[in-house]
Amino acid sequence: MTRPRPRDLAVIAAAALGAAALLASPAGIWLHGPSLDLAYPLRHLLFGPQAAPQQSHAVVVAIDEATYRTPPFSETPQAAWPPLLAPVLNAVAAEAAVVGFDVVYSTSLDSLQHGFERDFLIALRNAAHAGRLVLGKVQHSQQPILPHRAQQVAVGGAGNIRALNLFEDPDGIIRRVPLDFATADGGRETSLAAELAQRRAGVPLSRDAGGNYTLGSRRIAADAEGNILVGFNTGPGDIPSYSMADLQACAAAGNTEYFRQHFAGRAVLFGTVLDVEDRRLTSKRLITTPDGANPPPPCILPRPQPAPFARDSMPGVFIHAAAINNLLDAGELREWPAVSVFVAALAVALAGGLAVFYLPLLPGIAVALAGGLLLPFVAAALLRQNMAMPWLNVAGALLLVLGATVAYRFMVADRDKRLIARLFALYLPAAMVERMVTSGRLPSLGGEEREVTILFSDIAGFTGISESCSPAELVQALNGYFSTMTAIIEEHGGFVDKYIGDAIVAVFGAPLDDTKHAAHALRAALHMRDALLREPERFAVKGRVLNTRIGLNTGRALIGNIGSPRRFNYTAMGDAVNLAARLEGANKQYGTMILASEATMDAAGDAVLARPIDSVQVVGRSTAVRIFEPLARQGRADARQNQILTAYAAAHKAVVGGDAAAAVAILRSLSDDKAAQYWIERLERDPTSGVAPRALTEK
Repeated sequence: MTRPRPRDLAVIAAAALGAAALLASPAGIWLHGPSLDLAYPLRHLLFGPQAAPQQSHAVVVAIDEATYRTPPFSETPQAAWPPLLAPVLNAVAAEAAVVGFDVVYSTSLDSLQHGFERDFLIALRNAAHAGRLVLGKVQHSQQPILPHRAQQVAVGGAGNIRALNLFEDPDGIIRRVPLDFATADGGRETSLAAELAQRRAGVPLSRDAGGNYTLGSRRIAADAEGNILVGFNTGPGDIPSYSMADLQACAAAGNTEYFRQHFAGRAVLFGTVLDVEDRRLTSKRLITTPDGANPPPPCILPRPQPAPFARDSMPGVFIHAAAINNLLDAGELREWPAVSVFVAALAVALAGGLAVFYLPLLPGIAVALAGGLLLPFVAAALLRQNMAMPWLNVAGALLLVLGATVAYRFMVADRDKRLIARLFALYLPAAMVERMVTSGRLPSLGGEEREVTILFSDIAGFTGISESCSPAELVQALNGYFSTMTAIIEEHGGFVDKYIGDAIVAVFGAPLDDTKHAAHALRAALHMRDALLREPERFAVKGRVLNTRIGLNTGRALIGNIGSPRRFNYTAMGDAVNLAARLEGANKQYGTMILASEATMDAAGDAVLARPIDSVQVVGRSTAVRIFEPLARQGRADARQNQILTAYAAAHKAVVGGDAAAAVAILRSLSDDKAAQYWIERLERDPTSGVAPRALTEK
């Protein structure tokens, strides 16, 4: 993780502030509607419908396609339908709390046949006098479309006529229903939906001087223009719809019980529910269901079949019905104020920017986008609580900050890190380069004392090899050898301190802490040995195979950036390094490829199998150092290595017991083992030499 820097924090904070301010300003309002529209289907998927159709306060008497196909309506011109509506209106008004017309009959056939609409006008008068009827009008700027003059008189004038206008948002979607309209005399007049709701509730809808609306004592969530944001239920048939044709037949049959069961105490809207007429796009448009789905049980006629296809639009009468339900159930949606949008956008954008900057780039982007994908789910959950979250504004702020942060990282912040990595990758261990890149600080002089394991390797007979080939051939061979050996060292957690001619000095346990550095160093040495033995021809020069000798020692060393301010190396210094170099040279004396000190073997535990080679006295040390030859990783020794381990253990026991002859006899079984031959010659020369430390003078 990258360490925070004030400059980086300031850039991310500025980007988040700018993005949040932009998306919370009027410039971002256009995203509020789509945010709501996209939240509806997710809410429906997660939580289902908000309420069952039986819980709807509003129901619709639908002048639908079935009405047009059913006698007597199919046999009568539409202009002559009002008398056919009279018995239905009487039956419905007798049970309903209030009846409204979302259809305007602005003409009358009374002028052609006096008294033709008498029954309809009487039905209007009776319902209006009972306070249960509101006719609709369409309010235009010049001249409104009003019911016919006779109907106006029948209902008692303008007090029972309300505007049924609905207004689209700039994107052509209807999401709001007005509560009232300004009148020519400077007053205000309730809309059709608001008038029906207040009559159904039995309490007045009022507006105070501050523009706040209340229904009785309940504060209504309305915007500054006096509109409510409609909260739509999303279940099929969520607002019960009854075909006019069926109700006409039901009224003719005198089935008053049906009307009592389905309309008692409800707000009833008469309106058209047709395939093409008066259809509107709303926030519910992404949840498409066929018209007539999940209808209530019919009275007389067969249940009408739902439309054969789903529609993204809905008849306007259902929008009014949804608004009535909202007002009666406190179901209108509450919009976030600009300050809430700003705070949410700022928090999410800032979190996303920090994730992209302080995590590795791709994981950071993934984390930020995953957080962004949660936003619609949060919006769906809030929508269930009648709160409209403009989550697209928040997501937009997040995306803007992500883009700005990625660009800033690439062009500014990571440019410095790439430069540091490029400058020092060839000279310092990868872990230290990564630490510098993370901190953003260049390396400086200084060191620390810590326990490490040093690996010192050298090519046997390198002088003779170098004399037998050209410089170009020698460089090519060394580069191949160094590349393979370095890769092995790094694979096991070490780093190459330096190359000294044909020698490699490697350190395990720094710069990163490694509690198993000794075991890792021993495994690396065995891996280096096996790589040379497995493919000798790969490392041959002029037909001469490269053989390496390796010394390992564990101890405390001074390690860090050592040199001058103008030129320094990350290196290790101290007696632990010197002993590793001496042990590498001692391989020549014993005929071995790897020698490790007792300190390394103790620190490694049982990580490898090794045989004791000797006890040597090192110049500058008061105590002898036991040395061992690692043969194989634990559990991976072959038959020959097991034979050597068994024989050496027995010979060592004999030597310690003073029986040099027995030790020689045991070692002779290892006829082709150079270390065994060394000990045979040494014990034959001096039977007591096996218990005395030998001075280690090589290297």
